[in-house]
Amino acid sequence: MRKQLLIWSTLAFVIPSVLLSSCQTQTTDNTPGTLKLRANGEDFVREGFVTKDGWKVTFDQLYANLVEVTAYQTDPPYNAETGGKPEAKEKVILAQTKTVDLAEGDETAEAILVSEVSAPPGRYNAISWKMPKATVGPAQGYSLLINGTATKDGQTIPFTLKIDQELEFTCGDFVGDERKGILQGGDTAELEATFHFDHLFGDGSAASDDEINTGALGFAPLAAIAEGGKVEADMATLKSKLSPADYQKLMAILPSLGHVGEGHCHESLVSQN
Repeated sequence: MRKQLLIWSTLAFVIPSVLLSSCQTQTTDNTPGTLKLRANGEDFVREGFVTKDGWKVTFDQLYANLVEVTAYQTDPPYNAETGGKPEAKEKVILAQTKTVDLAEGDETAEAILVSEVSAPPGRYNAISWKMPKATVGPAQGYSLLINGTATKDGQTIPFTLKIDQELEFTCGDFVGDERKGILQGGDTAELEATFHFDHLFGDGSAASDDEINTGALGFAPLAAIAEGGKVEADMATLKSKLSPADYQKLMAILPSLGHVGEGHCHESLVSQN
């Protein structure tokens, strides 16, 4: 009898301890982690590329003005095709205002680190950002400022495109080789704002009837408005000197530049030129 009491006494102590240990193991770690925001113009921008019409384009600077960059934990997942605002159970401001040079670094460089912020753990499966005109810094007065050089058949044309069109992007999950935005308690995760400038210039390595080229402006229309061997143009100049069809193509391209990896965004022109 004494032996049975000893066994029951032992079990009475052990079982709650095991259950407590099990509960502790299953408890979610709510320790804040770190979310890193990166901006990526991809190898097209860092290395240069050949446009759809055969111009070799390289970039000296490519400034993008990023404002109110916000990460979301959404349920249901955000659908960029239907648009609207993310249904967020958690949101974190990643950057209030930051002008980044997407051309910074060489082909081995990482995407530009924009910010690092403390954030609650969870799956950040949506991101949004605005691109108004910069009020200070190297891109002051513009949402995008593109400096570069284009070369073809022995002709070299320096160019500066001053884009003051204001843009806004809302995007869902990053689409790429690795998932982004999954933040464990006390750990680090990344999110990325990606820009596809082959949408503007096309891609000489793709077929002429490829979608990336049929919708792109290319560089030839810009070369045609060069003065004194260079192109220096703001939106007003582009509107007056490009053909109406090319200008409308440009206006359609600008809101398509923003992505999350290969994932598309819901985009809008904040102000219409």
